[in-house]
Amino acid sequence: MDKKECHEKSSSSDEELPRRIPTSSVSEDQESSEEQVSGAVYSEMHQMISSIYAELHFMFKQDYKYDQFLGPEGNVDAELINKSANKYSLRFPTAGWYLWSATGLGFVVRDTVTVTIAFGSWSQHLGLDLQHHEQWLVAGPLFAVTAEPEEAVAEIHLPHFISLQGEVDASWFLVAHFKDEGMVLQRPSRVEPFYAVLENPSFSLMGILLRIARGTRLSIPITSNTLLYFHPHPEDVKFHLYLVPSDALLTKMIDDEEDRFCGVRLQTSPSMQPLTFGARYIVSNSAHLEIIPTELKLSYRSPGEIQPFSKFYAGQMKEPIQLEITDKRHGTLVWKTVVKPVDIQLGAASAPRTFSGAVFVRENHRQLQARVGDLKGVLDDLQDNEVLAENEKELVEQAKTRQSKNDTLLTMMEKKGDRALELLFRSLSERDPYLVSYLRQLSL
Repeated sequence: MDKKECHEKSSSSDEELPRRIPTSSVSEDQESSEEQVSGAVYSEMHQMISSIYAELHFMFKQDYKYDQFLGPEGNVDAELINKSANKYSLRFPTAGWYLWSATGLGFVVRDTVTVTIAFGSWSQHLGLDLQHHEQWLVAGPLFAVTAEPEEAVAEIHLPHFISLQGEVDASWFLVAHFKDEGMVLQRPSRVEPFYAVLENPSFSLMGILLRIARGTRLSIPITSNTLLYFHPHPEDVKFHLYLVPSDALLTKMIDDEEDRFCGVRLQTSPSMQPLTFGARYIVSNSAHLEIIPTELKLSYRSPGEIQPFSKFYAGQMKEPIQLEITDKRHGTLVWKTVVKPVDIQLGAASAPRTFSGAVFVRENHRQLQARVGDLKGVLDDLQDNEVLAENEKELVEQAKTRQSKNDTLLTMMEKKGDRALELLFRSLSERDPYLVSYLRQLSL
């Protein structure tokens, strides 16, 4: 995007929001009467909104339903109308406040309204070079929103993960609208912890940016989530640990990606304090297990992009493991948890039991024979796990064609039994995840 395409305007309207949201359309005389009502109800509603947003960020749950909004009269279902575009449609039946718990997006509406919502990627609309040049910081997810009728929406609440502590100034917050003429920047009507508010909004592809004055060298504090997943295996439990901004949409996307490979998320506490955007953090454990990598940088990558994580193996997990994250620069402890064997047992018990790597390999023998590429890494993995001897490895390598090499290995592992097939599946999942994902989708 060219810098001249970026514009800025004031808040959408100077018109004051009614102090109490009506439950139905009202006459001008009724509206005049409404303005005389005490703001206590309106203030109470926003206190409730703030408390629910705090719960959403600090007690992030795994059971938020992605197709439901929380509304004044109960849950409101959203319909997925375009799966490839991840686009939803729903109708808010009455006036009030509605929250999409899975994403943190909220609306205050005056009357019945139909909205559509899709997800966008910052990286597709705002290049990193321009972000660095203009000192813009992505501060929340990007949504493409429409409303019909648009005037029925009194407020939209756009989620952000900036901590309003220390030197952060609310004037740095901007709402970015991506339109045909480029990016238009708008100041929010107000900024609350966890979300920014636009009153009487116009809709577009929109999200929150933070703009820092040139020459300012500040550490920007953000709320963050530490996501810990384990991959059950009778011989060697594997863990993945992510350190990401507190973005419900991002968390959901990571959950989905881990679930594709049988990862189970363990419930953990949030960080002890706001962390610093762009800072580096060290991951360690009490069992002296090798962690790769030990260092994670706290940054934002759009949902759908590859998210960095630390990985380690814990064998059969017979003893508790304490995990810690410390600030690399200051050496301060920012997060810790203890994983006990019973956590793994309970997590594995609650995970779907319908999938087996051994069954997958057997059922997809022909597809794997035809599609698996270079076997060198896979053969090394199997040899390291002591299910493939040196003479067997040479036998596979001596086969004349790629497909015959694959067939030789698959047949050999099938004869060795389920453990060998599970190890083969694990190696293929790590070295060719796109092929494994594709074949799993075919079997659904």
